[in-house]
Amino acid sequence: MNHGIKTVLHPVADLGKAKAVYAALLETQPAADSEWYVGFDVAGQHIGLVPGGGPQGLTGPTAYWHVDDIEAKLAEVTAAGATVKEQPHDVGGGRLVASFTDTDGNVLGLVQDK
Repeated sequence: MNHGIKTVLHPVADLGKAKAVYAALLETQPAADSEWYVGFDVAGQHIGLVPGGGPQGLTGPTAYWHVDDIEAKLAEVTAAGATVKEQPHDVGGGRLVASFTDTDGNVLGLVQDK
């Protein structure tokens, strides 16, 4: 099942400056705050700031759809013409993430929570 977009990651050049802007925009302080990632939880969504685009090489905001079965959904979208960019992997606490590009090169993400 697809639970919709609940996570959007933004690559940032200066994490401290970006954190201040997003805190003002979202009217809240970060739920996760480290030198490699800052994340805000607001209105059922998670907004993440990734310095330098992180290991996934983000070049622009990337929306992540939350799904029940990441492997099945990745197989479904690739069968429809998408290309895997980042294979499913655990990012901590049993959370799996993956990304793919659509037929126009747009990067889309998937998240599966345990």
